[in-house]
Amino acid sequence: MSMAVPASGASRRLVQYVVVRSDLLRTMAWPLGAVITQCCHAATAAIHLNYDDPDTQEYLGELDAMHKVVLEAPDEASLTNLSETLREKGVAHKLWIEQPENIPTCLALKPYPKDAVHTYLRKFKLFR
Repeated sequence: MSMAVPASGASRRLVQYVVVRSDLLRTMAWPLGAVITQCCHAATAAIHLNYDDPDTQEYLGELDAMHKVVLEAPDEASLTNLSETLREKGVAHKLWIEQPENIPTCLALKPYPKDAVHTYLRKFKLFR
């Protein structure tokens, strides 16, 4: 899937953004390892689904210099709303839905130039 909004050209630094629900850890008491696993699943799936994309190939070509940014969504609604916005804007991503519970836990974008997608993510804080 190609993105509807072109990159500004100001930065070609490729970043893979991952957005995970912070309530999994803070209010639902998931173990930290389980939350990290959700991020790994989503990031791997986004790369797999967009493997032939030129930005993905460039990102993978710089194996020792990959850059990821992990952000937090406060709850399921904010995560699914973000996924819907990204879908509407043509931003390739994978919403990870944990099975068999059928719980949306995390989403990851394919690698993009930072400036191309930051506008959709700026309201989310770094995951801490």
